[in-house]
Amino acid sequence: MSLKTLIEVYGTFFAGIVLFVFLLIFADNFASAANLLNVLKQVSFLAILATGFTFALITSELDLSFANVCSFCAVVIGSLISADVAWPLAVIAGILMGIAAGFLNGFLVTVLKVPSLISTLGTASIANGLAFMITGGVAFVGRWDPGFLYLGRGKIGPVPVIILFTLIIFAAAFILSTQTRTGVHMQATGENEEAARRAGISTRNCKILGLVLSGLAAGVTAVFLVANLSSAAPQMAGDFLLNGIAATLLGMTMFTPAKPNILGTFVGALIIVILSNGLVLLGAQYYIQDIMLGIIIIVSVAVSASVLKRAAFAL
Repeated sequence: MSLKTLIEVYGTFFAGIVLFVFLLIFADNFASAANLLNVLKQVSFLAILATGFTFALITSELDLSFANVCSFCAVVIGSLISADVAWPLAVIAGILMGIAAGFLNGFLVTVLKVPSLISTLGTASIANGLAFMITGGVAFVGRWDPGFLYLGRGKIGPVPVIILFTLIIFAAAFILSTQTRTGVHMQATGENEEAARRAGISTRNCKILGLVLSGLAAGVTAVFLVANLSSAAPQMAGDFLLNGIAATLLGMTMFTPAKPNILGTFVGALIIVILSNGLVLLGAQYYIQDIMLGIIIIVSVAVSASVLKRAAFAL
């Protein structure tokens, strides 16, 4: 492997390692076990959401609704538990809402031929409106079943349960995208839809599946968010939109450059959370995080321009 190829494939990954070492040396308390576990916990929420977005992007479709759908699923869970519905049923209902939103996006994109950039913006607005309608603009707080809270706050030894769940979800997503016929078909659809269709691949089903998986990820993240925060509010996942997109785009600059990939997304999420955590510990102003996030998105888009053009501008 030439030096140029090595930089193209692993350059971002190495930059992440340099960032980590820099913070180990210069940021007080960054290396503490409590802080590192907190970083991994924050990565979990972002990584699960961004993994769903990655599946949509693999099929060359955008899902800009995943953050609002996550908030909507959260308030569904919160409202049901507040109405004394058994928490396992509330969890299932919240996840099903995410799947339904993903299927709606798939229907709009593949049947009604509405570009995903437009259809998912519409779905995001609908989800946001429904979340405010359910809550009346007030967060659900109060009594929560300890079994439910364990999902977001529980630990096995020193390790938060959510980190273990995230690793399982990541492994399943990685296997699905790289080791199964379905994953290969989804990638073929994203790389050249017409060629994939001529090869007998149901590109429509692949696109629907990509968007459904994005909705599923939103529903699952909502469960962990509510269980961790002991509350459910409209737009509680709003901050994850840009972070999730940035993690996925950053992931496209490594391992399989210019292609969305699950491993890259996970490392991208890790780099973004480490950077955010490090800036706080270094005493940087809060707006510096937004500036850095914007720079990451712009640089990632520039590096991965070919794939994004195909996804975002196929109107």
